[in-house]
Amino acid sequence: MKLSYRIMSAAGLAAMLATTACTTDPQTGNRQISKAAIGGIGGALGGYLLGDLVGGRHDRTEKILGAGIGAIAGAGIGSYMDAQERKLREETAGTGVDVIRDGDNLLLRMPSGITFGFDSAAVQPQFQPTLNDVSSVLAQYPKTYIDVYGHTDSDGSDSYNQGLSERRAQSVADYLTSHGVQSARIATRGFGETQPIASNTTEEGKAANRRVEIKIAPVTEADVRS
Repeated sequence: MKLSYRIMSAAGLAAMLATTACTTDPQTGNRQISKAAIGGIGGALGGYLLGDLVGGRHDRTEKILGAGIGAIAGAGIGSYMDAQERKLREETAGTGVDVIRDGDNLLLRMPSGITFGFDSAAVQPQFQPTLNDVSSVLAQYPKTYIDVYGHTDSDGSDSYNQGLSERRAQSVADYLTSHGVQSARIATRGFGETQPIASNTTEEGKAANRRVEIKIAPVTEADVRS
């Protein structure tokens, strides 16, 4: 049995909870630790989520500008992402999709049990209406980068899991593009089994680790000037 956890100090855990595992209720403005983040202390908002964009911010910004997409002024970033977060929460309520706020970034976490069939990279028909709604919101707020990440549990070989995670990420990205989201905004990456958010020693943990995530980050004027 393969197990790939990060061991965190109590201080590091507290810092992560204080800074990255909180969400803002768009109705009340209250800050609280998200249920999804609590379940993912082993790496849910660390590493790849806090790092740079897939392909690097400079190259991604060039593609954004080439597609005629503008940037958000510094003072308007928060309200722009607040409005997008509120809309995404409305559209995904009750679907099994978690919307997580991380500073000015958003993360949509979609368990593979509702997005894909077993060992398949084809989006399930019953989930397509939800992705349609997500696509519509992303198209309404074009001044963002979009990263699509694929993940698996630890069952199977490393190489197979890597390939499956890449195919699933690309499948979601292709779906978004076919429903009005500009391809210049999107990049994909498969992580295979390397970024678990729960233990792979239980079926419940494996189910949590099989997921696709969409990271949404603002295109800022600072990006354009750099």
